[in-house]
Amino acid sequence: MPDFIDAPHRPPVSVDDLVRPHGGTLVDRLATGAEADDLRAHAATLPVVTLTDTQAADLEMIAVGAMSPLTGFLTEADYRSVLADIRLADGTVWPLAITLRVDEAPDADEVALAAPDGQLLATMQVTDRYTGDQAAEARAIFGTDDAEHPGVAIVYAQGEQVLGGPIRAFDLRPNLFGDYLQTPRETRTAFAAKGWRTAAGFQTRNPIHRAHEYLLKCAAEVTDGVLIHPLVGRTKEGDIPAEVRLRCYEVLLDAYFARDHAHLAVFPAAMRYAGPREAIFHALTRKNYGCTHFIVGRDHAGVGSYYGTYEAQQLTDRFTRDELGITILKFEHAFYCLRCEGMGSEKTCPHDAASHVFLSGTKVREMLGRGEVPPPQFSRPEVAEVLIEAYRLQGAGV
Repeated sequence: MPDFIDAPHRPPVSVDDLVRPHGGTLVDRLATGAEADDLRAHAATLPVVTLTDTQAADLEMIAVGAMSPLTGFLTEADYRSVLADIRLADGTVWPLAITLRVDEAPDADEVALAAPDGQLLATMQVTDRYTGDQAAEARAIFGTDDAEHPGVAIVYAQGEQVLGGPIRAFDLRPNLFGDYLQTPRETRTAFAAKGWRTAAGFQTRNPIHRAHEYLLKCAAEVTDGVLIHPLVGRTKEGDIPAEVRLRCYEVLLDAYFARDHAHLAVFPAAMRYAGPREAIFHALTRKNYGCTHFIVGRDHAGVGSYYGTYEAQQLTDRFTRDELGITILKFEHAFYCLRCEGMGSEKTCPHDAASHVFLSGTKVREMLGRGEVPPPQFSRPEVAEVLIEAYRLQGAGV
């Protein structure tokens, strides 16, 4: 008689067994060794364009292949197509305007790209120079031209001149996250080593509370594992710092996840708060990291009241599974039901809101600021303790 308590046998998995990157090829625009040394010396002879924080994050994402199939900042044809059709000029689905906007463009066919602190990072072949109207871009990408929207404000803060063309990086900004900062090649290697053929990506810029944990564990039941992939690039004022969030993820994984079926790494992108379009971007980039599935919940990548609760899920329906190349896992708002005595959603719980444990972000911040632990139905106590300590140190000016 078979021993049903044994773990299921998993045949060996190679990186080649994993999902293909977006566009078919994992881009690599990061030079190493002697080539990097030569590029670094060459860059010192070129006119310099200094990047914003968001542009520097975009450069890194392009260089390591996270934004495959992009090899550089968008050309004019690709830019116009992305705004109008959510596709590159060749028809490949692509939702965001990854542009190099400048106040003044050097009159050169090749430039060096520098981080905000002046560190030279890459060279760029300037194949396109064009004008990109900020308000028109904002309406297309964000659905609004309201300067109070944090993503729109970033666009407005940049120039109308746009440079397009391929990049070649020779350095990246300092790594503040140690082994958690992994390239798509590295996460793919890790998935194969774990024996995963399928993985569900989870985007977050917040600590993981019980509702998020529920979504992750549902996704783990239908895949080989979950990639918890917190965004650590630029976020808006008031968001919890990345290093605090990372500690929250660590204590949660240590206590409540089967480690053979969960993988934690950081996502170096800047947050744009572009709602539906950014949800597609988050899915496509996670495919490049090796994910076959991607979780889209309520108000994905939203901010304020700019987007409908499930508008992001609705936009994904415009594209076929073959076009996206990744399965979208749609989840409704999850909560703890006192009567069910467990987590659920409108799809699984028949009880009214009076039985549901739900706390607004403002309420949670007020409790944490007073040193109060939110109810365990909302947040794991280990996570709450990390946040309380962070609030205490912030209040003490540490």
